[in-house]
Amino acid sequence: MQEPNQSFVTEFILLGFSLSPRTTPLLFSAFLMIYLLIILGNGLIAILICLDSHLHTPMYFFIGILSMLDLGYTTTTVPQMLAHLASEKKTIPFTSCVAQMYIFLVLGITESWLFAIMSIDRYVAICHPLRYKVIMSPLLCGVMVIFCGLWGVISALVYTVFAMHLPYCGPNRINHFFCEVPAVLKLACADTSVNDQVDFILGFSVILIPLSLILVIYFNIFIAILKICSAQGQLKAFSTCASHITVVTMFSVPAMVMYMKPGSKASSEEDKKLALFYNVISAFLNPIIYSLRNKDVKRAVLRVTGWGRAL
Repeated sequence: MQEPNQSFVTEFILLGFSLSPRTTPLLFSAFLMIYLLIILGNGLIAILICLDSHLHTPMYFFIGILSMLDLGYTTTTVPQMLAHLASEKKTIPFTSCVAQMYIFLVLGITESWLFAIMSIDRYVAICHPLRYKVIMSPLLCGVMVIFCGLWGVISALVYTVFAMHLPYCGPNRINHFFCEVPAVLKLACADTSVNDQVDFILGFSVILIPLSLILVIYFNIFIAILKICSAQGQLKAFSTCASHITVVTMFSVPAMVMYMKPGSKASSEEDKKLALFYNVISAFLNPIIYSLRNKDVKRAVLRVTGWGRAL
């Protein structure tokens, strides 16, 4: 017996935020300003690290990669969100939705593992300072970044394939501001319990494993810091660690809540707030927390611009 014909959606409607007509221009202006500051802050960091030889160290190499990931991460979602805020047309083709989902996941998973690699760099710098340049060689740094990228590409492919192999026969209204996996799965015309299990299992490899690695490494770092005789040395080491821990917390905790809870327990409004935090807010604050307050970066600005010679 043949199954009845089903019509599958060819495009989705992104509902975005529930706003009154008066607040929409304010939200558009706020997100536009934040996005421009993200481009300015992260772009400045990446350019400075490329131009100034004093910043050609493993730590700043990883910070430069982080800045480029943040630029790509937000550019995947924010421009479209701004376009939908400014226009009544809020549709996105099915293929574009799949592409956005995949690129977003690749960059996000890569960034999650990059934080773990950065904690290893801090461990070597604090616990083995005399061997730091030997251990953290350019070859090893490059291999670790490639590992992060490959893990992101493969894991994102699994996420996307499992999400998009499901039938989507209507409705086609995504209660989100971009095509994120949990929001899209709510529209599937089939049981998504297998997807929940796959997402939970993959969550271990892309969120919990790197986060656990960071916790173990920082436990050893704090033990090493307590053994430093100089109070000034302890303060400097704690300051470096605090920046990294803050950045990791802002990104990993909301992402873990989003991707490791069952889809049936997901609240659309809470999901949008969480996504804003690890997609937009963290990318906005990363340059401020990690680099723009750093004395090395300030000196690099003076050297690259020539203001240092003038002063």
